[in-house]
Amino acid sequence: MPQEKATHGEQAGPEEQPASGEQPLPEGLSAGQLDHRVLKSLLGAWALAACSAEETAAVEGHLSECGACADEALRLRDAVGLLHPEDSLDLDPMLRSQVLEGCMVRRAPRVPVPEWAAPYDAEASRLDALLRDMADAEWFAPVLLRWFDGRQHAERETTVAGVIAHLLAVDGLVATALGLPDPLDAAVPERAAQGGGPSGPARRTEEFWNADCDVLRTPSARGPWREQGHAMVRTASFAGSGAAGLDVLYGDFTLPVRDALLDRAFECWMHAEDIADAIHYPYTAPQGKHMHRMVDLAARLLPGTIAWRRRTGLAGAPQRLTTAGAPGRALHLEVEGDGGGDWYIPLDSPAASVRPDDAVAHVALDSYEFCQLVAGHVPPLETAAGQDGDPEAVRDVLFAAASLSRM
Repeated sequence: MPQEKATHGEQAGPEEQPASGEQPLPEGLSAGQLDHRVLKSLLGAWALAACSAEETAAVEGHLSECGACADEALRLRDAVGLLHPEDSLDLDPMLRSQVLEGCMVRRAPRVPVPEWAAPYDAEASRLDALLRDMADAEWFAPVLLRWFDGRQHAERETTVAGVIAHLLAVDGLVATALGLPDPLDAAVPERAAQGGGPSGPARRTEEFWNADCDVLRTPSARGPWREQGHAMVRTASFAGSGAAGLDVLYGDFTLPVRDALLDRAFECWMHAEDIADAIHYPYTAPQGKHMHRMVDLAARLLPGTIAWRRRTGLAGAPQRLTTAGAPGRALHLEVEGDGGGDWYIPLDSPAASVRPDDAVAHVALDSYEFCQLVAGHVPPLETAAGQDGDPEAVRDVLFAAASLSRM
């Protein structure tokens, strides 16, 4: 419809300007022919990377010739940097624990998780988060399990689903000690009919893997494992100190529940790293206070493992026999870094009384390196450890640390 002429006393209104306030490109003029006034009006859009390719080229060409516009462009770019910091989009791996800790300070839980159960609760949750982030096809990715059998390194290949079945089977030892159902009885009905009975982690795992149970070969294996873990933490929380000292039978040795849950926390962490390596996924170490408890458990188990290696002929006899409670030789184990500390390991008898002055050798390792040694992932003689003093004592402790590992 043709526009009517303005009536007497009215003036034609100005042409509508762009909403952004920027000057429109003159009609018939390309970006390469823009004058100083138009190029200056484009500096804000250029700083925000909102120009077209032609406009960007024209502005940047102009900046090499006009000092005033170059200074203005620099100020605008700096301002944009303040408005849009280039932070990583990845969440801080400690965010979950920080949020939970803040919540607990504001409102304490009615039934708190015991400190000795907190590492397992945290590591099981971290592994569960990894499993939730996986594609279904990745559950069948090959995973290599590694450990040290006391003489040499051993390996066994399985899948991600097989690793979770392994954790479910061995966690069942703690579950039964807490009065919960044994998951192995549900997977292998004939075992329950025969009365079941205690068996070690390796045997239980093999029974699970050999069971005709589809749920253990699919992503739904996560459900039973996670439900059992929740039940264990919940039961331990309600029982409190009454559950801490209950015996957990590992076949040829026994641990109290408080230590068994630390052992399970350590396994969750190490097998989570195995899974993460298999699917090329980043994974971080536990919180320092939780890692310290795991390192402390390993240090407390070392004297008994040294004695076991000597009984089985895997290590030489001690230089002298020491009766229980009598002073004996010691090794100063220094674990450095987050979660580390100092321990004095009896060398002649698990029950020997030792003091810092009794140390005949000193070994210093990074906390992560020590945990990798305890997991059987690092050969004892290739461990990056600082060593001083009796070489035989150092060797006994390094080999004993690796011998704490199992499938």
